[in-house]
Amino acid sequence: MNPILHFLQQIVTLGGSFTWDYVWGFLFSPDILQGVLITIILSVLGQLVGSLIGLLLYFLRRSRFVALRGFTNLYIWFFRGTPLLVQILFIYSFMPYVHIARPLINTQVFRHIGFTINVPFDAFLAAAIALALNEGAYMAEIVRAGIDSIDIGQLEAAKSLGMTYGLAMRRIVLPQAMRVIIPPLGNEFNSMLKSSSLAYVIGVSELLFAAYSHSFSLGAPLELYTVAVIWYLALTTVWSFIQVLIERRFNASTREPGTGAGTVWWKNAFTFRHPTPVAAGIPVETVPGLGERR
Repeated sequence: MNPILHFLQQIVTLGGSFTWDYVWGFLFSPDILQGVLITIILSVLGQLVGSLIGLLLYFLRRSRFVALRGFTNLYIWFFRGTPLLVQILFIYSFMPYVHIARPLINTQVFRHIGFTINVPFDAFLAAAIALALNEGAYMAEIVRAGIDSIDIGQLEAAKSLGMTYGLAMRRIVLPQAMRVIIPPLGNEFNSMLKSSSLAYVIGVSELLFAAYSHSFSLGAPLELYTVAVIWYLALTTVWSFIQVLIERRFNASTREPGTGAGTVWWKNAFTFRHPTPVAAGIPVETVPGLGERR
């Protein structure tokens, strides 16, 4: 063998101790694929419910009742100030005290829909709740920044036309605020895909747990963790493309005719900065406190 090729082979296989056959053999194994699906379901549920919680917290924060405003500030302070892993463990440990853990364990929802891996429903639900509650605290700040970036005069003008507050928010304010909310929301979901891996500590059979289980039985941790790395990169990369498309859709009315001509849209997925969305003439950069994770 050519000395250079032999040298490269030694690097790729870590001196012969790394077995790529394990990587290719388990990359599309049923357990790993089902773990990927659990990761996606957990992330989508966490982000969807968390976004709704964030929107609710925004309106509670603007309530005229001091108790509701205080509750909102306390909620955000608590969930942004404690580690997500601790929150997952706390909620999972709390379930037996309210006597819902055993009924949830016996539910076997995932078995009924065709999953062959064991996914304890109590652990899955605890992880989903923790992810959603944690995400709600961050989304509250993102929603606040997006809505507050819209000129208050537009809401007053809508009210002068006979619209109720709720109708004006749905038809006038929120559609414009979404241009500011979408970019950080997309980044939050990207983070959610990775944060869902913390659910493995309570036995949720997501991607990392599936890889860990096989690595333990085969004695090949590095190879199986490489499988997990490949899938996490695939998930976040696909979401990057989707995020670009969503942002372009919401920013379509802010671009001058012809400015998008000839643009290769997929190149934006790998840039560090997306085109600046504008809401009511205010660029995102001028809106303070978007609430994203640092």
